[in-house]
Amino acid sequence: MLAAPVNPADINMIQGNYGLLPKLPAVGGNEGVGQVVAVGNSVSGLKPGDWVILTSAGLGTWRTEAVFSEEALIQVPKDIPLQSAATLSVNPCTAYRMLMDFEQLQPGDSVIQNASNSGVGQAVIQIASALRLKTINVVRDRPDIQKLRNKLKDLGADYVLTEEELRMPETKAIFKDLPLPRLALNCVGGKSSTELLRHLAPGGTMVTYGGMAKQPVTASVSLLIFKDVKLRGFWLSQWKNNHSPDEFKELILTLCNLIRQGQLTAPTCSEVPLQDYQLALEASMKPFVSSKQILTM
Repeated sequence: MLAAPVNPADINMIQGNYGLLPKLPAVGGNEGVGQVVAVGNSVSGLKPGDWVILTSAGLGTWRTEAVFSEEALIQVPKDIPLQSAATLSVNPCTAYRMLMDFEQLQPGDSVIQNASNSGVGQAVIQIASALRLKTINVVRDRPDIQKLRNKLKDLGADYVLTEEELRMPETKAIFKDLPLPRLALNCVGGKSSTELLRHLAPGGTMVTYGGMAKQPVTASVSLLIFKDVKLRGFWLSQWKNNHSPDEFKELILTLCNLIRQGQLTAPTCSEVPLQDYQLALEASMKPFVSSKQILTM
């Protein structure tokens, strides 16, 4: 293994409250990039020196070495940055599939999301920009809010609002310049998801892929009846179960092309040596963290 990030799902898995739990004892970590050291006699698609990522969650990436079957690995090009390769198989895949699978969006259409500074949020901003979609990005207020606004706008965000600003009547002015979003992406739940729904176009879809607030999604009866909004969920592991390994490989290569073209970068990262994993885990659970912790081996 070369590098592996600490994601919220990794923490949830350790806590025992994730949708997929490995048999114990287990190694933590669900994504990362490794370099092939040696291959068995029957392996034909990989060779020593190749960079690889894992096809499935729950296999354990927070370690220096591992033995996997050829089917458990996908080769990725070595001409992309190491941090991009290490963070490729979860957040950008989730962002891309949510943008493509729920609404038939066209250039000029808009998308609204919360937790916009998360790994998925940053990927949504960049992929949407590459698809010529407009993004309305909601974040929690914080002391360095202007710094965060600038960072997300540098990634391609069209609008960056705090949760409080989204509730203000003046926010309606934004929708004079762009169409109401037909797609909302919710990683928070609670009041935040209710606000996303309020700004959704009639017949639009809100996709929930996380629940950081640990509060349920609440939709008013009037929104369901008079605006006919749709509530959906997304889990990448389930998407993989419903699609072939070749389709997942195609998704990975599509994202690699965006990385090569400079249209998709890794989230802001802090590299931590594997032996200091406790520091990385503690940092990843602090509030307002905009830097993904990456364990380096």
